[in-house]
Amino acid sequence: MNQKRMDRGSEMRTLGDTAWLGSDSDQELVQRLLRRDEAAFVRLVDTYHFRLLRLALPLVGSRSVAEETVQDTWLAILDGLAGFEGRCSLKTWMFHILLNRARSRAAKEGRSLPFSALGPAEEGPVEEPERFTAAGMWAVPPSSWGVESPEALVLRGEAMECIEEVLARLPANQRAVVTLRDVEGLEAEEVRELLQLSESNQRVLLHRGRAKLRRALEERFGEAR
Repeated sequence: MNQKRMDRGSEMRTLGDTAWLGSDSDQELVQRLLRRDEAAFVRLVDTYHFRLLRLALPLVGSRSVAEETVQDTWLAILDGLAGFEGRCSLKTWMFHILLNRARSRAAKEGRSLPFSALGPAEEGPVEEPERFTAAGMWAVPPSSWGVESPEALVLRGEAMECIEEVLARLPANQRAVVTLRDVEGLEAEEVRELLQLSESNQRVLLHRGRAKLRRALEERFGEAR
């Protein structure tokens, strides 16, 4: 099995964390991991490895460095499990560790992470703000996604591939915000804290990333504006 197929398999399992990890709460899962439950750890890695890698890649700049960063993150997760207090979700806690490792690695490699300011690539007005509600959701979501016909399921798979392609091309800051908010489902406050962003910066980055995703989906599937 090649790396792309392995990544795709891990990605598909992100659609149902609870189903994939079982009915354990975060604390129950942590206790299983602390008891060195190998099956629980394998499921955790299967569920989150690709997701950590996807977030690390735009921050450190290369696949090999991203892989090393994720490996360091897993070691840090195992070392820190006994200190997990449940003040946030286990997923958010793991992303926090990943981002700290990515920042350290980026500094070591002489890179700077563009999250504290918008930067030159973020100048200008927010793209097509009418597409989104005040809460930041699409005003008119793609109608076919909620229909569970065989044709719709194929279309959904194609849409996921399109989204992954566009995500890979987004600027690092937009990609990180969209990934955490829309792919991982974190709240805006969590994303701001993880990426050290102001409320306005997080909102602008999210809207710009979402606009590019929506435009790509419309171009691919012929959705009406």
